[in-house]
Amino acid sequence: MTERLDPGAAIGILGGGQLGRMLSVAAARLGLRTHIYDPGANPPAGHVAEKVTTAPWDDAEALTAFARSVDVITYEFENIPTATLDLLESLRPVRPNRRALAISQDRLTEKDFLTGLGLRTAPYRDVPDMAALSAALAEFGAPAILKTRRLGYDGKGQARIMEPAQAEAALAEMGGAEAIFEGFVTFSHEVSVIAARGTTGEVACFDPGENVHEAGILRTTTVPARLTQSQRMDAVLLAGKILNALDYVGVMGVELFVTAQGLIVNEIAPRVHNSGHWTQAGCAVDQFEQHIRAVAGWPLGNGQRYADVVMENLIGDDVTRVTDLSRQPDTQIHLYGKGAPRPGRKMGHVNRITHG
Repeated sequence: MTERLDPGAAIGILGGGQLGRMLSVAAARLGLRTHIYDPGANPPAGHVAEKVTTAPWDDAEALTAFARSVDVITYEFENIPTATLDLLESLRPVRPNRRALAISQDRLTEKDFLTGLGLRTAPYRDVPDMAALSAALAEFGAPAILKTRRLGYDGKGQARIMEPAQAEAALAEMGGAEAIFEGFVTFSHEVSVIAARGTTGEVACFDPGENVHEAGILRTTTVPARLTQSQRMDAVLLAGKILNALDYVGVMGVELFVTAQGLIVNEIAPRVHNSGHWTQAGCAVDQFEQHIRAVAGWPLGNGQRYADVVMENLIGDDVTRVTDLSRQPDTQIHLYGKGAPRPGRKMGHVNRITHG
């Protein structure tokens, strides 16, 4: 059993974006300090954390000093270089663990892991070349989607193939990066489960939320999601199965497609997740505090929801609506402290309580 961190202990966070910012706020409420490590100057999380280190991912001296200043290390995004983690892990515990990170960094590895657990995913094939893409299209047909195996998010690194004639252009869009073919899935809607596992192996899940995307970016998450009681139970059990298989510590987002044949796993994210922001208005312990509790060895909150909530991302110029939003009842505003808005940039979010 891992010892619980006492108030005054420090948590290192790799990445200083909005998730790191909200993790820092949650940690402060529990009397824990945070130290952000981010290559970019003036990261949003730096506005609320106790310390910030601005240095490249390959700066061994800066990484060593960072690790030695904290008691445990976590992260707010997946694409951290392996060599960085090698160094940090030799000095301090990293939670969630390396296996979870490695699996989520590669879409092919992730699909193999999920199907190996007996879970259903979209049909997929590795695409090292045009011959493999042609074979996948011959097997599963179009429409389909081609994705880079690594570094894609918010709709980036993806190309749709509506008919076989578009295959070569889609492969060219990958820019030589390793790619994966995914067959289209017919689904009614997408939901996600925000689940947590502690150092003792305890698991706690929040209610599944229903997601709506626009241009590949999450627009809204609504709870409760449209699910039967059986589907709701299946979603929670499925998330728990993934956490236990990974010996995971922390919060994970599990995105699912709801189909007539059951739930299909779209992807997993080994961190707090955009679709879990609703928990800030709907639960006594939100996803950010839950993650801090987990990595610090504290007991988990139960994740029980006491209100219905709609979370809306403020993307680009949406942030100019803040004055109007601030006049609306039962509306909680979270701004990320970023600079000028631009198309596709998440500037903040709002949580509207629709029923308490």
